[in-house]
Amino acid sequence: MGLYASERPRAALRGIRAAAGLDWLRLHDLRHACATFLLVSGASPRTVMKVPGHSQIGLTMNTYAHVLPDIERAAVDEAAKHLFG
Repeated sequence: MGLYASERPRAALRGIRAAAGLDWLRLHDLRHACATFLLVSGASPRTVMKVPGHSQIGLTMNTYAHVLPDIERAAVDEAAKHLFG
């Protein structure tokens, strides 16, 4: 008898993690990294909110606030480049 359908992804991830020497990596870590990378890549907060399934945009923005200063700095630098050459 096989694993329950909900356990199959976890079992596959366990094997991948072990082969890569990343036993400490959790599925939740990948979810968090994905949302962080999306924000840093310029995806809208509304889009990022949908990926982890947050029901409130405030939850997303509070959770990933640590990347906002870098995003804001990049936006200001880009605007200054266009304004001042």
